[in-house]
Amino acid sequence: MTTQAAGKSKLNINSMTAFARVQGENDLGDYAWELRSVNHRYLETQFKLPEKLRMLEPTLRERMRSSVARGKIECSLHFKAKEAGQSFIINEEKIAALLDAVQSLHKTVPAAAPLTTYEILQWPGVLQASELNLDAISSHLLESFDQALLKLAEARQGEGLRMANVIYERLDQIDSLCADVKKSMPTILAEHQQKIEARLEQLQVELDHDRLAQEIVMLAQKVDVAEELDRLSAHTAEVRDTLDKNEPCGRRLDFLMQELNREANTLGSKSIATDSSQGAVNLKVLIEQMREQVQNIE
Repeated sequence: MTTQAAGKSKLNINSMTAFARVQGENDLGDYAWELRSVNHRYLETQFKLPEKLRMLEPTLRERMRSSVARGKIECSLHFKAKEAGQSFIINEEKIAALLDAVQSLHKTVPAAAPLTTYEILQWPGVLQASELNLDAISSHLLESFDQALLKLAEARQGEGLRMANVIYERLDQIDSLCADVKKSMPTILAEHQQKIEARLEQLQVELDHDRLAQEIVMLAQKVDVAEELDRLSAHTAEVRDTLDKNEPCGRRLDFLMQELNREANTLGSKSIATDSSQGAVNLKVLIEQMREQVQNIE
């Protein structure tokens, strides 16, 4: 296990994919917050709130920005005010106007039946529910929103740690693969020289050993992958350093995946043996597996 791998539990790498839900009830009503987060190049927030609570959105958006750096986050609030103990207000002006209209009607139609109390209360605007205590509701909802944000952060961090573990494992495999390729290069060149000599003998061509030596040197220079292997090692080290910084690093990691892939392509183009070709293919597979994880890192 590498030194970085041993300290994985201390990492603070966040995934952009997570879900959190906080629900409850109090004397004011029942509520439920739902936060869904997916990967995105920047921070994008969407809020679905009851119309009477839309005034909370600026505060919610600001709290979200202080907690999350990247990701597309959909936030919805379900709230139902409790009716028990709710008071009502009677609009006396409406009643007075209604009774005046009834008296006028009786002058024209004396036989018209009088309005019952229930009918008066059912008249639009006569009976009004008392206004919700929005200050008290808002205060409690903001507290529960902070709890939802905390749960979302925990979920993002837990998933981020899992992804970081995968990346560390792939980095170890890449370093091991590069070491194997570097170790096998002298053998690959020697075997290739033997193949050339055997082919020339089959063709019954007189060997010019000096000329053959020059060709082998030129071939060794052409297929020399030491520089690419060194750069690959440097990039894997930089990926580890980036992960260890405990800060949003998804964009930087995405760039490093491109650099790793570029070196892998060059390594494959210089290959002259099955082993090195397979090594380049395996390398690209490992890089792609890391890239898939990186796409979701904050």
